[in-house]
This record gives sequence, C-alpha cells and structure tokens, in this order.
Amino acid sequence: MPTPFNQSVIEEFRANGGKVGGPFEGGDLLLLTTTGARSGIERTTPLGYVRHGDALLIVGSNMGAHRHPDWYHNLLARPVVRVEIGTEAFEALAVPAEGERREELFRHVVRAEPGYGTYQEGTDRPLPVVVLEPADPEGWEPPREVRTLADKLLEVHTWLRGQVRQVRAEADAHFAERAAHQGPGEPPGPGLGLQIRQRCLAFCQALEFHHTSEDAHLFPGIARHHPQLADTFARLREEHRTVARVQGELVELLDGIGIAEPRLFRARLDAMASELTAHLDHEEATVLPLLADVPWPPAPPAG
Repeated sequence: MPTPFNQSVIEEFRANGGKVGGPFEGGDLLLLTTTGARSGIERTTPLGYVRHGDALLIVGSNMGAHRHPDWYHNLLARPVVRVEIGTEAFEALAVPAEGERREELFRHVVRAEPGYGTYQEGTDRPLPVVVLEPADPEGWEPPREVRTLADKLLEVHTWLRGQVRQVRAEADAHFAERAAHQGPGEPPGPGLGLQIRQRCLAFCQALEFHHTSEDAHLFPGIARHHPQLADTFARLREEHRTVARVQGELVELLDGIGIAEPRLFRARLDAMASELTAHLDHEEATVLPLLADVPWPPAPPAG
C-alpha cells in the first residue's frame, strides 16, 4: 500500500487533473503503476519526471538511500507499466538506460533537476535512469475498425507479431554493434542489454495474458455453442503450453544476460518466433470464422 503521504498525493493528482500542491507544486509529476515482482499486486507511486525529446525519464533516487526503490525492482520483473500525466493515462515499457547512455541521460536530468545530483552524491549506487517508451512496437498500427471479436483477436495477434519483429531487430542491432567494438582476442562486451531484456519480458507477459484469457474465457464460451470444436480447442490449449515452454526457456536465457551468446539467443528467439507464428496462423484459420458475428465491445446486459 502507498504511504499515507503518497496516497494523499495520488488522490489529489487524480482529482485535479494532475495538479498537486505542497512540495510537488509546480513540478513535473506523474503516477507510475507497477506490478509487484513477487506479489503480482499493482502499486502506484507519484514520481517526478524529466522530458528528453519525446521520452519521459524517471530516476530511482529513493531520496539518496543505498537501495533501489521497490518500483524499480518491480519494473525489472514486469516491464509494462501504467503512466498517468495530467488527465492522460497510457501503458509504457520501462527500460533502464545503460552505460554511456545512462550517463548522458543522467546529466540531462541533473541540468533540469539538480536535486538528483545531490542524491547521487549521497550514495555509492548509480541512480537508475528509466526511459518510459510507448508499449506498442514501432510501425504497429491497429485495424482501423474493431467491430467484432474476430477483429479484436486479430488486433492482438498483429501486436504480438510486431513485438517479435522488434525484439529480433533490436537483438540484431545490438550484436552488430558489439561485434564492431570487439577486437581479436578480446572478451565479449556487455550482454544483451536491458532494452532487449525488457522487450522480451514484456512480450512474454503479454502472450501469457492473451493465452490465459483464451483458455479461461474465450474458448469455453465458444465451445458451449460449438461442441464439435472441443478437440480443436484442446489442440490450441496444447499449443499454448508449447509456446509457454519456449517462453520459459527464453526467460531462463535472459537470466544469464551478461554472458549470453549471440547465436544461442538468436536460435532460441527464431524457434519461439516460428512456433508462435505457426500457432497464430492456425488459431486465425480455426477460430476467427467463429467470431466474425460476435460484436465487440460486448453489448451491455439488458435491463
């Protein structure tokens, strides 16, 4: 639960379109909602932020304490977060900056808000600088109109395919840069990088949520009206378990991110992409025709 002070700030923020008084009056403030790494419970925290071009930067200062704040540990485990600024709310991907980029962004933050420099002077830990990116992959556009449940399912599938393409593109770019800066006989440079790690984890979480929703709600609802498809849905659930196994292998690979080997990572990612694409193709051929006449969003109950 938020502290009484934070809870009062959250309530004032939401009641006044993002404007608050007290120590935050006149400053740039957002609400960050993360999901507990262990508990799975959502937690909302008011935080100052600094703009850097189109990006939003937040800092894990914890007021100069010697440990990272809880919200930082949460977003490392569950990278998709919810952000509220003013009256706007949206999902974002939280990506901690690394290396030279972190140093550059922290200098920018201190120029805008010198207090973060004071916090850094009071602790030996580098204060994390987190970039809040749009949750949707670049180049992804939802269908123009979503009128049926089939349209909605296809929208989710299109998003998942876009996530896979972006993860692969970022991995290829990272490995190419790493190879360019590694001379003969030199040990490998940094691992895959937090940006790729966060993107992979966000993708895995989205896919797990999508499959859980299908297995628990969508498929049983259709099967009541189409009992002849019970075997088809059983096969789809089995495919979900296969994809979950591949996801688990990828997450295990990410746990050793500092020593990840490029060919192994690419092979795992290619395997996951191939199995996922085959599953989505089969699901669309099997399920979409059954959902073409189901309106979306659902009509409110009568009465």
